[in-house]
Amino acid sequence: MTHKEQKFAPKIALYQPDIPQNTASIIRTCSCLGIMLEIIEPCGFIMNDRKFKRVVMDYYDAKNIQFYKSPEDFFINKRNTRIILMTTKSKKSYKEFLFKKNDTVLFGRESSGVPTSVHKKVSHRLTIPMMNKKRSLNLSSSVSIVVSKILNQNNF
Repeated sequence: MTHKEQKFAPKIALYQPDIPQNTASIIRTCSCLGIMLEIIEPCGFIMNDRKFKRVVMDYYDAKNIQFYKSPEDFFINKRNTRIILMTTKSKKSYKEFLFKKNDTVLFGRESSGVPTSVHKKVSHRLTIPMMNKKRSLNLSSSVSIVVSKILNQNNF
């Protein structure tokens, strides 16, 4: 794959992630595709955890990662931003949604998603359709699927 200049600034946000390998994989994806990653703390692990470091390798770039100390801090800083929540608790598919270049796409915690209070603060709630009786995709896989859609829609 060739190197490209970033044409716009899509953002992926993770709500209190709790599996270091998933977060590290998402950091790698965002790093390789020029996408800003935002992490809403607290995380369920320490960033210098051995499992995290093994997956993230040298892809961790502090200038492409924004940390928020709390959900309140995140939403205060995002008050003029369209936030799209990816959730299993929606019937609206990401496939028909028109993503804008500067959207922030929020993904919930692997173990529990996001609380009701967060559902109430977002602009849109979308899901990735799955086969019946399947609970959820891996978080890193879900991020990759949605990032692909955003980049494709915006002619990356």
